[in-house]
Amino acid sequence: MDLRQLEYFVAVAEEANFTRAADRVHITQSGVSAQIRQFERELGADLFDRSARMVRLTPAGAAALPHARAALAAAQAIRHACDDVNGLVRGRLRLGMITGCTVTPLFDALAAFHRRYPRIEIALAEDNSDVLIESVRAGVCDIALVGSAGGPPEGLRSLTILSEGLVAAVPPDHPLAEQQSVALRRLSAYPLICLPVGTGIRSVLDQACAAAGMRPAVALEATAPAAVADLAARGLGVAILSASMAAGHEGLRAVPVEKIEIPALLALVWRKEESTVLRALLPHCRHAFGLG
Repeated sequence: MDLRQLEYFVAVAEEANFTRAADRVHITQSGVSAQIRQFERELGADLFDRSARMVRLTPAGAAALPHARAALAAAQAIRHACDDVNGLVRGRLRLGMITGCTVTPLFDALAAFHRRYPRIEIALAEDNSDVLIESVRAGVCDIALVGSAGGPPEGLRSLTILSEGLVAAVPPDHPLAEQQSVALRRLSAYPLICLPVGTGIRSVLDQACAAAGMRPAVALEATAPAAVADLAARGLGVAILSASMAAGHEGLRAVPVEKIEIPALLALVWRKEESTVLRALLPHCRHAFGLG
């Protein structure tokens, strides 16, 4: 039994597929299969049921999985401890980011980090904020750029990048375009275009509507803020965005939505247990965002 076999076992268990697991650990599918078979012979038990289309854990595999994860975490902790003593930084940075969100300072931070630590592999995954937050909590992501409503997610460390109110973004010829602000209830007269459930902006909208005793009339959803803005610019509805999101679209007029006490936050979040790699990244993030 060695750490590679444990890593391959965990990868197959989490991916439920030998091919995807092989892609994840960067070896061939046959190599993963051979190592798993050898591991099973050493243990004297089958870890996976391969009879179905999806690979499933056997009872023995399910019993072994938490111990395999713990062993890999312990091995990583040993490496981090030695890196701390020796002043070295190496490994892998797993970063999550909101789908379709282009945040130039974050890319600047990653570029500076890569120049300083070229041996560290950077992996980037996009998803909705709620999925990313749970990925950070589960240790699948080291750090993630997420949107949230009101405040950072509980139980995680965070670096708030923006805290803004919602705006209704409309074309210049829209009835709301000349208004200084608009009441939330008045927006119910128009089809709304918004980000999907699970995003920070949508959470703010849904919570504000619930507090006002109404439901938002969301007619169209798009995962990227730019797509939401483009749909509104073509007259398909009123885009609900944060002020900074709307500011990037010259064809729209941003009208603040009144009396929404919940701010829309954009923040970096990570677990309280900071790895050496993460501690090396954070100063670059703070510098890039002008936060110290």
